[in-house]
Amino acid sequence: MQDEFDYDLTPDQWETLKALRSPASRLPRMSRHAIDGLIALGLAAINGDAPGITPTGRRVLVRGSSRLLQDLAA
Repeated sequence: MQDEFDYDLTPDQWETLKALRSPASRLPRMSRHAIDGLIALGLAAINGDAPGITPTGRRVLVRGSSRLLQDLAA
């Protein structure tokens, strides 16, 4: 059974997802390709004229953070 939060994101997508936690006024410059990929996965959405993280994106980010730490430790 596949876990609903098990996404194979690129490092650029992870960084973009982390950046989307910030308010729209403080968002750094992000890769449009990474944003489009996150939108396609339902992890981000366009709110007005700026991208934002979705509730699913927040859950993936929180759950994926421990996996990212394990990868760094390996």
